[in-house]
Amino acid sequence: MSWLGRYLRSSIGAKHVMAVSGVMLLLFAIVHMLGHLQMFGGAAMYNAYARFLQELWEVKWPVRVGLLGLLAVHVVTALALVARNRAARPVGYAVYRPVVSSKVGRTMTISGLVVLAFLIFHIQHLTISPSVQDTYLRNIHAYQQPGIYAIYLVGIALLAAHLGHGASAWLQSLGLRHPKYPGDRLGAVVAVSLFVGYMVPPTAVLVGVIS
Repeated sequence: MSWLGRYLRSSIGAKHVMAVSGVMLLLFAIVHMLGHLQMFGGAAMYNAYARFLQELWEVKWPVRVGLLGLLAVHVVTALALVARNRAARPVGYAVYRPVVSSKVGRTMTISGLVVLAFLIFHIQHLTISPSVQDTYLRNIHAYQQPGIYAIYLVGIALLAAHLGHGASAWLQSLGLRHPKYPGDRLGAVVAVSLFVGYMVPPTAVLVGVIS
């Protein structure tokens, strides 16, 4: 086996893969959020933005394939790490009292799978089989429904918490975290910023500010 194969099969290599893929997915989430905020510019601006993305097929499809690949690598690596950790301790603690880890950190695998299910719903709902062809009106129609709004509220909350905790953990995995750097504070800032940024447009639609 080559050094690369041994590295990728090691716990350190797997954590590095998780960190790099996670950072890239976080960057996409930030860019996507900024584009979504253009709903406040009105139908013309938001539809122009959506049309611009759709017409750049030479960028659209490589980005879609790349994101799908990153997501697959991230999920498979995460599940492999969980399986490896469980194999290393086949018998659980008699009494488990975490000292350092947070509840978000201990449930990253579960929240990640729920977030994956939410992303599948989001793509199916607004991209694959949209009820309205106009992109702006499609979002208006979706977020005016309290049930759909609730799904997005829970999904975005979990996504923000997942990426926020990851932003802190990835620094440590890549050896970039130092005691004087507020890694946990960075995670909280990322989580709150993503949640607010993604939920402001749907909330504005629900209360009638955007229509």
